Amino acid sequence: MLAGHSLVEILVFFGLVAFCLWLDLHAHRADKPVSARDAALWTALWVSLAMGFAAYIGVNEGADKAQLFLAGYLLEESLSVDNLFVMMAIFSSFSIRDHMQHRVLYYGILGAMVMRLVFVAAGSSLVAAFGPYALAGFGVFVLWTAWKMWQEMRTEKKEIEDYSTHWAVRWTERIIPVHHQLHGHDFFVKAERAGKAIWKATPLFLCLVVVEISDIMFAFDSVPAIIAITEDPFLVYTSNIFAILGLRSMYFLLAAAKRYLRHLEKAVIVILAYIGVKMLLDVAGVIHIPPFASLVVVAGLLALGILASFLPDKKDAA
Repeated sequence: MLAGHSLVEILVFFGLVAFCLWLDLHAHRADKPVSARDAALWTALWVSLAMGFAAYIGVNEGADKAQLFLAGYLLEESLSVDNLFVMMAIFSSFSIRDHMQHRVLYYGILGAMVMRLVFVAAGSSLVAAFGPYALAGFGVFVLWTAWKMWQEMRTEKKEIEDYSTHWAVRWTERIIPVHHQLHGHDFFVKAERAGKAIWKATPLFLCLVVVEISDIMFAFDSVPAIIAITEDPFLVYTSNIFAILGLRSMYFLLAAAKRYLRHLEKAVIVILAYIGVKMLLDVAGVIHIPPFASLVVVAGLLALGILASFLPDKKDAA
């Protein structure tokens, strides 16, 4: 038993997640971009599983428990929408092309499942100890990535071949050996140094680490918010995991849309700037913008980017 939940419920949850993650890896074993159709199907699958799991809890534990699960799930979805755009900025910063992004996010989810368990176990005490400083630093990072995306959008996009001057490589090389080029979809590559074989991390692995860090930063906000709804650790954890799995699929919907909507990237940059400013204002205690207001702002900016993409371009008209 865990907080009044049976071992069967725990096994059902982990069994569902493990099976679908295996199915996801099997379906996307080839390195190719995730299509909008596939992303939509996987988003529908994860949402359906979350609703089905809520129904299962309702049958076995009562309607109150099911309502608490759904409240936590919806809150986590709304709080984590910002993470979609931060992930897009991270991939842009590392120049990771569409066909490699699924692999990074897939293993990122596995790491997130472990880290969310740690956060749920630690509760809000971890946030109280480190939260403000971590969130402030991450807010600055988000603003910086928004600026970098704006600069890259105004110049011709070139795939990075040599990562030796990349900020993540320069910092990480002080701790572990780093390979300066991508090596297929490998996270590590074996190389020789002074006649000895050593393992080096690739830029793809560094990108994975930054994605994991971004999830940790957003967990500072989302986990305490859900704990405020229910202190049942099982409901907090399961609602967290179902939400981030669904958001991962939604990311590929957004990424697919960006390929076809020419002004959507501009909207994403503005959204990133908004997220960074919002985090810094919240840490400074100036103003706390509620999740619903953020959803309205994000949805409005996305709608503007989509509508603008359908307007005739002046260059095309000329």
